[in-house]
Amino acid sequence: MLEAAAIFLAGFWAGMINVVVGSGTLVTFPVLLLFGYPPLTANISNNIGLVAGGLSGTWGYRKELAPNKDMIKRLLPASAVGGLVGALLLLVLPASAFSTIVPVLIVIGILMVAFGPALQRLLAKRRFTGPSDGPSRSGAGLIAGIFVLGMYGGYFGAAQGILIVGLLSILTTVALQQINAVKNVLTTAVNGIAAITFMVVAWHYIDWKVTALIACGSLLGGLVGARFGRKLPPVALRATIIVVGTAALIKMVFFS
Repeated sequence: MLEAAAIFLAGFWAGMINVVVGSGTLVTFPVLLLFGYPPLTANISNNIGLVAGGLSGTWGYRKELAPNKDMIKRLLPASAVGGLVGALLLLVLPASAFSTIVPVLIVIGILMVAFGPALQRLLAKRRFTGPSDGPSRSGAGLIAGIFVLGMYGGYFGAAQGILIVGLLSILTTVALQQINAVKNVLTTAVNGIAAITFMVVAWHYIDWKVTALIACGSLLGGLVGARFGRKLPPVALRATIIVVGTAALIKMVFFS
């Protein structure tokens, strides 16, 4: 019961963080590792469960999506195809490769969360300061970048949302809250495509108890995050991600 409660709460927290910041995987995935789930099972079950939070968070940000429908239509295929490629890579590469790569990905994700504010301030200085109410043009570089991040998201996904926000901040003139709304759509598409892929070709890796707990938690977390998440102290969110991620990293490196 304690384990189930912890996984549910991790899903709730991750759903809320994904809507507001991105990188909720750095909460749920490490929690699953701490309870002894194999990395591949934890990653796939977590990915499927977090789709629910992406859907509820996207619905919560529906007003911010309206001005950028054209940009979403251009970027969504790149995210979807990237997510499919990343999911297939996860299944094609041996499980031992994932176990080796994951600590590196966790470190990258933790660093992105820790230095996110500094990066955002740097990007803010470079952003266009004119009108930002309408959709911006998406060039080939933006589409290529979204594809690469979609591939990363299909493979692992921690801090994918933060990276997308950074990319859109550099290459578009869209207001930050609208960027966050677009980010929610793209990451949900990546997770959704990856989830379908896993259910078709990797059913035996899915722990449905874990998936259900994370799905229920993230569904509620996405709704709460869309409504109240912007009022939460960013420092508290980042500190939680860093602490839990570091604990999982230590367990994987020294106690696996």
